[in-house]
Amino acid sequence: MPPRTVTTARQRRLGTELRKMREAAGYNAREAAAILGIDHTKISQVETARFGVSADRVRTLAGAYKCDDQAYIDALVAMATNRTRGWWEEYRGVLHPGFLDVAELEHHSAYLRTYQIAHIPGIAQTEDYAHAVFKFGAPHRMSKKEAEARVGHRVQRAKILDRDSPFEYEALVHEAALRMRFGGRDVARAQLRRLLELTDRSNFTLRVVPFGSDGFAGSGQAVLYAGGPVPQLDTVHLDSMLEPVFLDAEEHLAIYRNMFSKMERRALSAKGSRDFIAGIIHDL
Repeated sequence: MPPRTVTTARQRRLGTELRKMREAAGYNAREAAAILGIDHTKISQVETARFGVSADRVRTLAGAYKCDDQAYIDALVAMATNRTRGWWEEYRGVLHPGFLDVAELEHHSAYLRTYQIAHIPGIAQTEDYAHAVFKFGAPHRMSKKEAEARVGHRVQRAKILDRDSPFEYEALVHEAALRMRFGGRDVARAQLRRLLELTDRSNFTLRVVPFGSDGFAGSGQAVLYAGGPVPQLDTVHLDSMLEPVFLDAEEHLAIYRNMFSKMERRALSAKGSRDFIAGIIHDL
């Protein structure tokens, strides 16, 4: 099997977890390769996602590394064997691979939490609002084809809220984002009404952090916290004008869990947030 020419964030995460497991066990690449009976260069290629790895080899390595967390091992096996080509693949070669990685991350997550200061959460954006955001904030002049692809991709992401398996989406949105008028008053009003519609869903929670709250945590960057099948596989996605940034080190995850806790303490209740949004719509 030839090496991969394109790797996804999910594939790279599997490789990273295998490397972390190996290093925690005190094995070098040659020793790990001897366990599988392969050339030592193949270990680094697996750990950098250049090559895939079978479920049997994941379990063999986990056993040799003395990992006894069965839920974690099962999750790694699922990452190794689930090669589903999701809807996002239709955008490969059209959009930056980071857009596809975000959609795949959301698809495989157990739950999602987001904190937004300047924009409505992507999953909740209307087409008109998304058009306006991309037109205003893109780092370069986009062609009509690219603009349509970005909006189409963003709208498709919202379908995750309709999946059959239990799924919770929690958004903490700063008042500043609610008062931004991307696309003008009519677009902003329709967008806020869309938010209220989404809060009628049992799996969608939105809470507002008002201007009057006692400060806010973090740098003001949009944050998406994707819960994995086990906590060790949680991921933080930081939005960026150029390309997304993914964090998975435990110390980073702990920082963002703490940040969300701080923001929750400063946010209005779900009911209070609905009333707050309704008041903004009334004033538009």
